[in-house]
Amino acid sequence: MDSYSRMVQFLKVLLPLAAIALLSTVFLLSRKIDTDVSGPFSPGDMDERLSGQLVTRPVYSGTTRKGEEIQVSATLARPGGAQSPSQAADLRGRIRFLNGREMTLDSDQGSLRPDRGTVTFTGNVVITTADGIRVTTDTLNTALDEISGDAPGTVTGTGPIGDFTAGRMQFGTETEDGPVHILFTDGVKLIYDPQKPER
Repeated sequence: MDSYSRMVQFLKVLLPLAAIALLSTVFLLSRKIDTDVSGPFSPGDMDERLSGQLVTRPVYSGTTRKGEEIQVSATLARPGGAQSPSQAADLRGRIRFLNGREMTLDSDQGSLRPDRGTVTFTGNVVITTADGIRVTTDTLNTALDEISGDAPGTVTGTGPIGDFTAGRMQFGTETEDGPVHILFTDGVKLIYDPQKPER
């Protein structure tokens, strides 16, 4: 057997042994891995997300025909189907008018129907306008393609001239290009506060 053949035979044994030695060194010198690290979600959260198809922090944005911006966001949402709307928690809406002013809509939960162009806020609904009006109610139905909505139940609120209650509230424009008005009906009661400046 010549020297070349002996070298080949020697390397066939030496190289696999060297590879095993290197791999052993990697495992011996590696740091201990902490397998008890908790993830950002609890096992219950993970099961709920996998079974219920939850979406985290969804945002819907659109504009009306006039150009006002409408944005609806939530902490969590469960997509709906053909017969049921999507359900959302911590629902927040924001309407930015052409003059730069905003109206915000907040509630504990709600449902969104982009196919019908509607969103419903339910549970501790709070409506705040740039004019200093703050209204609370249980349910608020609004449109996604125009500035309009209604609260079919009792509303309570405070504004520039005092505190008020009403059996129903609607907001929207009387004409296509007109300003947005808020209309309170069904037994309106106002406690006038002369200390508040009138607008």
